[in-house]
This record gives sequence, C-alpha cells and structure tokens, in this order.
Amino acid sequence: MYKGILITKDDTGYMSKVAEITPKPLQEGEVSVQVKYSTLNYKDALAITGRSPVVRSFPLTPGIDFSGVVIESKHPAWKEGDEVILNGWGVGEKYSGGLAEQVTVSGDWLIQKPITFSFKDTMIIGTAGYTAMLCVMALQKHGIKPSDGKILVTGANGGVGSIAIIILSHLGYEITASTGRPQESEYLTGLGATEIIDRAELSSQGKPLNKEIWAGVIDTVGNYTLANACASTKYRGAVAACGLAGGMDFPATVAPFILRGITLYGVDSVMAPIDLRKEAWERLAKELDKTKLDTLTTEIQLSEAIHFSNEILGGKVRGRVVVKL
Repeated sequence: MYKGILITKDDTGYMSKVAEITPKPLQEGEVSVQVKYSTLNYKDALAITGRSPVVRSFPLTPGIDFSGVVIESKHPAWKEGDEVILNGWGVGEKYSGGLAEQVTVSGDWLIQKPITFSFKDTMIIGTAGYTAMLCVMALQKHGIKPSDGKILVTGANGGVGSIAIIILSHLGYEITASTGRPQESEYLTGLGATEIIDRAELSSQGKPLNKEIWAGVIDTVGNYTLANACASTKYRGAVAACGLAGGMDFPATVAPFILRGITLYGVDSVMAPIDLRKEAWERLAKELDKTKLDTLTTEIQLSEAIHFSNEILGGKVRGRVVVKL
C-alpha cells in the first residue's frame, strides 16, 4: 500500500482525498516508480477541485509530472534504480499520476533525469519549465534573436512565465513581463524581466492592429490577452501560445497574420515526441540558471496539496509548487 491523492466520482459527488492505494500487478511495457517529487500545476488544481473536467477516468490519482527511481520494470529501456522523469502523456487525466508515493506508467513515456538536476530541481522546473523551454525553442527556430527586440511573457508570475523569464534572460533577451500582481515586480525583475506591465493593458478587447512592440511573445493566458499580444507583435514576429488561464476564446482578427505576417505557434507539452522532450531537457540542463530556482518555489507535503489547489486557482501562489513524497 502507498499514499496518494485519490479522485472519485459517484452518486455522492466529486471527491478528492489522501488515501491508501493498493498497487496493481505490472503489465508488459510498464514501469513502477518510487516518486521522489511531484508538482502542483494549474491543471492538477483543476482536477483536484473538480472546477474543470480534467479527469476523464475514475478513480484516478492526479499529478501530470513526477521524478523518481524505478523500482520494477517490464520495459526493456528501464531497470531498477534508474532515475527518471515524466511530463504529460495524459497522466493525471486519463491515467493515474505523480501525486502519490508510487506510480505505474508506460516505459515509453519516461526520460532519464539529467544528472545536473536533483529530483527536486526537475520538479521545480516540471512541466511548466519544460513547456517554457518548448516556447523559447519555437521562437528561436522562427529566427527571433535578442537584437530583434522585446519578448512579452504573459502570466509572468505563474510557473511557465517565471521559468520562461529565467531562460530568456540567460539567452540575452529583453523581457517585458505582464502580471496581475504588480506588487511582485521585484520578484520578476529578480528573475530577469526588464519591464513590468499590468495585465489589464492586455486583458480587454483591443484593436485589430496596435503599435508594433514585441519581436516575440510567450502567452499562457489566451483570450483577449493573446489577441492583443498578436495585434502588437512586430512584422514577421512570432507568438508561442501554451496556456488558457484567461479562457479558451481567441477573439482576434486575421489582420496581424495577413498584414504583418506574424506566426502563431501552438505549443503542446502533453503529447510532444520523445526527441523534442529530450532536446528541451538537455537545453534546460545547460541554459537554466539553477541559482534562481529556489526564489520561485514553494515546497509542500502531499497532505497540503488539496488546500494549495484552491490557492493556485485563486491566483494566490507565485512560481512553482513542488510536492515532496
């Protein structure tokens, strides 16, 4: 038996609680992992609280990522003692995930933990940091260089935004951080932001085209924020969209795309191919300033995760929440 958060749904309603879970026999191709650290992401908070239909199979343990040590394997790539990480693949949605002391997953979904990171480091980075790197990679593959101008990062106090700022700063980019918490300006400039703007400047309906400001954008918000970011992106610039904290709508026009030739990249971290994941984590190991990780981290125990889920959805938590198992 091992402890984990268990989400159930029946005639009595939707419930999340810490419970004792019985492990199931390992199937061919599966790997059991002793979880060292997991995280509490926005999607996990939605799953735990039931505010959005994230969970598609019941009962289920949430947690879209984890790091840990292989304790049993029926997959040829992995053996007992291997140190591994996982992000996405429907874990925490369709399949039980990392907010438990033990997890069993397909060995095809695992990658080796970079030796430069501790278990805790990998989950401070987590899916948020891995997604941030995918966004940076999208802008760079588009050809955007530091000399091209400012990069806008929306939802800057969140996990993706915070780590995107650290990466972009290390690479020499000038960063404008958009946040709904201007009192956190010192925190954001400490991560590497050069300018702070209030999210209210972007979060209501704007013009089809605005003044050209951003060479590139990393957007975690969606809705009017994404539309306005596109409307202010420079000619031939690019926007990497990876989140919907402000809503799924995209109330925009085609004007920025056909009059300025901008490109909108959709960045998916859940089903990204293994080679892209490995590239992202290899680059994180080289290009992420680890000295800044602790400044954006809150560490909690499994028993605190349900409470912190409401704090995250209420916009009361900055940076990353890591869960020690």
